Amino acid sequence: MGRGFFLNHRRVSAVQRAEFVSDRMSYTVLRGRWCIIIVLNVQTTSEENSDDSIDGYFEELEHVLGKH
Repeated sequence: MGRGFFLNHRRVSAVQRAEFVSDRMSYTVLRGRWCIIIVLNVQTTSEENSDDSIDGYFEELEHVLGKH
């Protein structure tokens, strides 16, 4: 399964950065008129996953959110 962001052609110039952290997490940073906009795209874990997998997911999420 792939990840991506769909933007109007007039908004492409606002993209400062796009990062694909893992197969379940990606984000893009957009330059707004008065602020920076961060769009986070995540696929959450399910209850069927192991505790280690869930812990790793949330550690990865905290790392991404801590960068901004």
